[in-house]
Amino acid sequence: MKMSEIKTDDLKKYLRVDGNEDDVFITAVIDAAKQYVRTYTAQEDKFLDEYSDIVMAIFALCADMYDVRQVTVANDKVNPLVKQILDSYSRNWIG
Repeated sequence: MKMSEIKTDDLKKYLRVDGNEDDVFITAVIDAAKQYVRTYTAQEDKFLDEYSDIVMAIFALCADMYDVRQVTVANDKVNPLVKQILDSYSRNWIG
């Protein structure tokens, strides 16, 4: 699966969510996670689609956002797995 192919039903399976009550929120979470990855790495979808571990980073971000019920990520509280994956593809080396 590619990052650009992640759909609401894919994340619902990952989160083990039944029903459709949260579909709008889950879609927003997916969009926010994808944008976070784009911004963090300074890479475009075409590049990010080449790496399957990016999908796992998206799912991990989405799970955090879904559980906490917010679509923001605090810079000092990034999931270590997500950070490790995204740092591998990041062009943002200012720090």
